[in-house]
Amino acid sequence: MESKNIKIIASELNVKDWQIENTLQLLEEGATIPFISRYRKERTGQLDEVQISQIRERNLQLEEIEKRRKFILDTIEEQGKLSNDLKKKIQQAESLSLLEDLYLPYKPKRKTKATVAREKGLEPLAETILLQKDENINALAKTFVSKKKGVKDIQDALSGARDIIAEKVNEDISTRKSMRILYQNEAVVVAKVVKGKENEGHKYEAWFDHSEHLLEAPSHRILALLRGEQEGILKLSTAPNEKRSLDLLKRKFVKKNKSKSAEQVELAVKDGFKRLLGPSMENEIRALAKAKADEAAIRIFAENLRQLLLAAPLGHKNVLAIDPGFRTGCKLVCLNRQGDLIHSQTIYPHPPQENVVGSVKVIQGLVEAYQIEAIAIGNGTAGRETETLIRTMPLTRDVTIVMVNESGASIYSASEIARKEFPKHDITVRGAVSIGRRLMDPLAELVKIDPKSIGVGQYQHDVEQSSLQNSLADTVGSCVNNVGVDVNSASAELLTYVSGVGKTLANNIVDYRNKNGAFKSRKELMKVSRFGPKAFEQAAGFLRIHNAKNPLDKSAVHPESYGIVEKMAKKVGCKVDDLIVNPSLRKMIRLQDYVTQDVGLPTLNDIFKELEKPGRDPRQKFEAFSFAEGINEIEDLKEGMRLPGIVTNITAFGAFVDIGVHQDGLIHLSEMSHSYVKDPNEVVRLQQQVMVKVLNVDVKRKRISLSLK
Repeated sequence: MESKNIKIIASELNVKDWQIENTLQLLEEGATIPFISRYRKERTGQLDEVQISQIRERNLQLEEIEKRRKFILDTIEEQGKLSNDLKKKIQQAESLSLLEDLYLPYKPKRKTKATVAREKGLEPLAETILLQKDENINALAKTFVSKKKGVKDIQDALSGARDIIAEKVNEDISTRKSMRILYQNEAVVVAKVVKGKENEGHKYEAWFDHSEHLLEAPSHRILALLRGEQEGILKLSTAPNEKRSLDLLKRKFVKKNKSKSAEQVELAVKDGFKRLLGPSMENEIRALAKAKADEAAIRIFAENLRQLLLAAPLGHKNVLAIDPGFRTGCKLVCLNRQGDLIHSQTIYPHPPQENVVGSVKVIQGLVEAYQIEAIAIGNGTAGRETETLIRTMPLTRDVTIVMVNESGASIYSASEIARKEFPKHDITVRGAVSIGRRLMDPLAELVKIDPKSIGVGQYQHDVEQSSLQNSLADTVGSCVNNVGVDVNSASAELLTYVSGVGKTLANNIVDYRNKNGAFKSRKELMKVSRFGPKAFEQAAGFLRIHNAKNPLDKSAVHPESYGIVEKMAKKVGCKVDDLIVNPSLRKMIRLQDYVTQDVGLPTLNDIFKELEKPGRDPRQKFEAFSFAEGINEIEDLKEGMRLPGIVTNITAFGAFVDIGVHQDGLIHLSEMSHSYVKDPNEVVRLQQQVMVKVLNVDVKRKRISLSLK
């Protein structure tokens, strides 16, 4: 790893060089971010997952810059044009944009106007004109007229010279730097509707005649404008005031002596700006704005995903799950406390069949037969009608009734994972199972679905896909490892996200479990095919074995630290089990006595927290929720109503809330609090239960405005 990179990253993140060096070394050795942040705190100086991720990403960026630097040096050297001065400038360039500016004059080009002019021998004429001395330019240009070289007349010679000057203007490093600063400070995005597209593009109506500072525009608006342009609805321009740009260039290149040559240079500058430098800077500033918008959108999506995955689980309960429908009926499935499918059938309580009596009897019978403790109802078509039916029917058992967000359930039901789990059942059964399991444990079920299909993103198909994929994979992995995984009940999909496991090893764990029964200890994991010492080091602390002989096997204490806990127990004259159940014994322990060169107080404090509540689930406690009775459709809403709702999506401009009418309402940032709100996450979180006021209802456009005030 480059020592220069270490210093750059340390300076940018305001941490010590040794923290960066150790973190990069651990990553290079194959350690995962969750493992490093949890079990290598002393090595990194207690850097968290976000900081470790930033170090990894910035190091990758710097490595890419180094690759590009080497390529540029090699290419220019092959051309025989690498002077010592140029080499030094390239070696000292810290940004990719400066590297590209230095490379631009030497970059292999397709045939340009300037290269054609040079082939005609017009470079000396261009150089003389650039000096802008008081000369007879026409007389000078006449000496370059040559039928043999293809220069027809004086105007043709001057035009070719201007083409060369225009390219010089475009390739001048200090000019590009100044112009780049101007664009970053003053570029304005101007949107206009494409003539004749007014009706087709009504959803972009707010931007039919719109302008604002490009780099100050919020991410969601940039992405919306770019999508409108891509769809052919909007025409965008992204540049500062043209006069400001040309004035900057004139000051740099045009002398004020009002000579004929100065006039030629001014013409060349204008042409160079419009044809070369302007479009180049516009492409750069657009790319910068898009990158910033992507980063913000990906960050919002990742945070939404984190909150959704860490939503409170119902836990191990017998569940009746319903995927509602009108014409096709409501698909019912019964799941035992482990989430296994034990029964499925279809009822038709709604129009056109409207077999309410028969449907009620079926549900009542299933509740009794399978000792149902909770009923999960999908929130899609016929969801509210089904919920009303369930809540009004008499049940002999105390049953929790919950509406479940079914976004992505249809994606799961048609997936290879679902077909493998339920090869003898159709997609309707699989969808209902997904709804039920999602209530029991959102994390365990949602990892089976592509995060982009879960319904919590913002322009997720418009952002840079590899960055999005990496961020979401990191988020899912972080959540899975934060909660921990029961190795004896987890699906292969869930195990895949455990630190150090991956797809192949996850399948091997499940295969071993199927052949040999439940794992009895963490040590037994080493018997799984390809589960070597490195995988064990990375994964063991995140895998839980609840009925193991060693109580630490169900905790987040890493096996490498078991010896420390055993020393603690021996010191106070008890067993490890006693240390866990008896707080008075733990009070007798001084953590400072167990500090070593490799193990410090951060790790010892983590161990102690685990001894207090081994294997504790960090997620919040489940709370049942129900929508307002009688409010089932958007037409039922009236301005001023106060209704309970569930936050379903958080964006840069506000939060969407399900109030039970098949159309989420929007709480704009301005309606979240009486004080200024910059980030919706300061006020709400995903799946939070809120009480909202209806501000406005547009039935035709299916838009609902809500307020938390």
